[in-house]
Amino acid sequence: MLRGRNILLNLVALCALDAAAANGPSTMTPGQTYRWTDDKGVVHYGDSVPSEYAGKERSVLNGQGVEVGHVDRPKTPAELAQQAQAQELARQRAQRDQTLLSTYVSAKDIEALRDERLAQIDGQLQASSTYIESLATRLGALQERALQFKPYSDEANARRMPDDLAEELVRTANEVRNQRKALDTKRKEQADMRAQFEADIQRFRELTAKVRS
Repeated sequence: MLRGRNILLNLVALCALDAAAANGPSTMTPGQTYRWTDDKGVVHYGDSVPSEYAGKERSVLNGQGVEVGHVDRPKTPAELAQQAQAQELARQRAQRDQTLLSTYVSAKDIEALRDERLAQIDGQLQASSTYIESLATRLGALQERALQFKPYSDEANARRMPDDLAEELVRTANEVRNQRKALDTKRKEQADMRAQFEADIQRFRELTAKVRS
């Protein structure tokens, strides 16, 4: 239905143009017609596009009503930003592909580097875990000592907690919290690194398969 309607509109437009040419001088460019749609969805034809529709897309038709050209509407700032972002991502991808091909001879080279880097992080994680365990042991001992003093002791004659013990408790508890947070960050770094290497290996295989084919 839509295709038939468009053909009918084209025929009507061409008849109108022929009639206009027969009735007097025409300002049209010989054999060329513009087709555009207004804000209400109505299709128009003419030798020029009104200024209020200059920012809309339009088609260029030859003398037989066949589309021979197309002018897109100007992109919005959001569309331009999206296009620029897509182009930047494509540039980064191409640069990464070039780096992979120029750095490694085979996928096994990437796997070897992956294993080496992950092993380094494993060592760091083990060292951090050991340190946290020692801090936790120290914090437990400090908490046991704190139970002998107010406000933690139930003894009526319990003394006030010494300032140095209170300070050490706070300092050690903060250190335990910070180290655990750092350990979580390092684990995430390891997971991200593993994922990146796996992506690089897969991409390298795709690129080298294209080269071989």
